[in-house]
Amino acid sequence: MKKGIYLLPNSLTICGMFFGFYALISAIKGDYVRAAWAILIANIFDGLDGWMARLTNTTTKFGLELDSLSDLVAFGIAPAVLVYTWSLMPFGRVGTATAFLFAACGALRLARYNIQMVSTERLAFTGMPIPAAASVIATLVIFHNSFYDSPPRGSIFVLILTIILAMLMISTMRFHGIKEIDLKRRKPFWALVFFVTLIFFTVVHPPIALFSFAMGYLLWGIIENTYLFYKKRQSKRTV
Repeated sequence: MKKGIYLLPNSLTICGMFFGFYALISAIKGDYVRAAWAILIANIFDGLDGWMARLTNTTTKFGLELDSLSDLVAFGIAPAVLVYTWSLMPFGRVGTATAFLFAACGALRLARYNIQMVSTERLAFTGMPIPAAASVIATLVIFHNSFYDSPPRGSIFVLILTIILAMLMISTMRFHGIKEIDLKRRKPFWALVFFVTLIFFTVVHPPIALFSFAMGYLLWGIIENTYLFYKKRQSKRTV
C-alpha cells in the first residue's frame, strides 16, 4: 500500500460497486427494472476492470480483494434484495431464507474462486460465476416487466430458480468463461456471423434477447455437465 495503487482498474471496480449499491437502493424503493439494469451495468464494469488490469499488467492483490468485495455487493446482495422485494416477500421466512441463501452462496463462490483462480479456474469456472447468476435474476425482472405491469408476487418459479442458482454457484460443475476465447487467433467466418446475429436479436427486443442469453448460459452449463457426468459413468463401466 505504501507504493500506491493503480487508479484505472480499481476505479472501474468502484464504478461496478456503485451500480450494485444503486441497484440495492432502487430495489428497496420498488424500482425493480432500474435495479435490474444497474446490475447488468455493474456486470460490464466487472468485465472491464479485469480486462484493463490484464491489458496494462496492473493486477494486484489489492485489486483482486476489492473486486471480490464489489462483486459481493453488485452480484450477491443486490440481486438477493431485488428478487426478495420483487417476488419472494410473500413467502415470509421461506422467501427471506431463499434470498439469504443466494447471497451466502455468492459469498462462498467468491471465496472459493479467490483460492482456486490460480489453479483450477484459470479458464473455465468451477460452479456458476456469481455475475452470471445475478444476470439471470436481473434479466428475468426486465423480461417479466416487458409483458406484465405488476411483479410476480409469491411466484414458485422464481423461488425455485433462485435456489437453483444458489446451488449452482457452490457446485463443482464446470461453466465456461470468456477467457477461454483466444482473441489473438483467427476465428472461422461463421463466428463473426453469429456475433452479428446476437446484435440483431438484441436490438429487435432487448428484454427477450438478454433473458434468452442468460438462460441459455444456465441451461448450456447444466446440459454439458449432465453429458460429461453420463460420459464419465459410461467410461467407468467399460473399464
